[in-house]
Amino acid sequence: MAKTPRKKSAARSKLPPKAAPQKRSEDPLGGLRQEIDGLDRELVALMNRRAECAREIGHIKQSHNQQTYDPSREEMVLGRVAEANEGPLSDESVKAVFREIISGSRAIEQHLRVAYLGPAWTYSHLAAIHRFGTSVEFVPVASISAVFEEVNSGHSHYGVAPLENSTDGRIADTLDNFARLPVKICAEVPLRIHHNLLAACDRTEIEQVFSRPQALSQCRNWLARHLPTARLVEVTSTSAAAEMAAATPRSAAIASRQAAVHHGLDLLAEEIEDIAGNSTRFAVIGHADSGRTGRDKTSLMFEIEHKPGGLADALAVPKKQKLNLTWIESFPMAGEERGYVFFVELEGHRTDPRVRRAIASLERRCRKVVVLGSYAMASAVG
Repeated sequence: MAKTPRKKSAARSKLPPKAAPQKRSEDPLGGLRQEIDGLDRELVALMNRRAECAREIGHIKQSHNQQTYDPSREEMVLGRVAEANEGPLSDESVKAVFREIISGSRAIEQHLRVAYLGPAWTYSHLAAIHRFGTSVEFVPVASISAVFEEVNSGHSHYGVAPLENSTDGRIADTLDNFARLPVKICAEVPLRIHHNLLAACDRTEIEQVFSRPQALSQCRNWLARHLPTARLVEVTSTSAAAEMAAATPRSAAIASRQAAVHHGLDLLAEEIEDIAGNSTRFAVIGHADSGRTGRDKTSLMFEIEHKPGGLADALAVPKKQKLNLTWIESFPMAGEERGYVFFVELEGHRTDPRVRRAIASLERRCRKVVVLGSYAMASAVG
């Protein structure tokens, strides 16, 4: 029996009519510009239609007391648009466009405040932009502890804090705050870190270089070769370094390209980091887990009895459940009693049966187990 054609939904029937092919004028440039103008009108109409759909989803979420911001869903959307991309635009360019569309659509329903280690144009700021787009209120604070306090107190909805660097390893301040405050990891941002030499003078005139200790460390070989006599001055952030270089004669900074533009400095040398592939993984912290995507990680923090084989017993748990560990760090406990807190990250969502069994087994073997959060695996950006 022949199937009855399905009636188009009301939303689909509102699709803007496809622009009729423009007849190319005798002027090829003028004809192409006319075609682009028509395509731009279509794109604007489609973006606004998409925003209307997003607003309806927001209303439904609010009626069910669900959070409007869903990082796991956003990661899935960005992955799908990259899969659908056939060029000539790069996947990263397409993702950047959609990230801003998502950010603008989200802002219609919810005004988000996002804390980060400031000032503006630090790598933490860039990571926050990559995660949230620009249609949020960014709150620069003076320390990693202040990022956690902003979120814990409810003054900001989310925070962005560096978790580990591929060259220098763990970020101790971040681990200390996870051990101290009850916040969750709801997303990650692996950011490629490209250090640049910025100044308002010629390289031959530079007498001192400002930057964060980590940035100076990651460029020490380059600095020894190209600026062997320059004094290296540690400051609180790469953006503060750029500001000081702009205000101090015969000075330079190691910072991002965006910091150069913001502070009116020249880009004297690009990508001066000693190790190619240098990256920092940032944690997005909040008060709730992210939903399951099928490509997730779960972060745990646990304390063990101070006895022989205690750590080996704990680490045998993920192996027994055939769970891949992607990260492990130890951190000394505060107080007089000597001991360590361990941070591990494993593949899978906390709702997955094998992960649930692993957490239950760890709770039987450890003094304390805290699930820091489950979140989607993210691709490197920047």
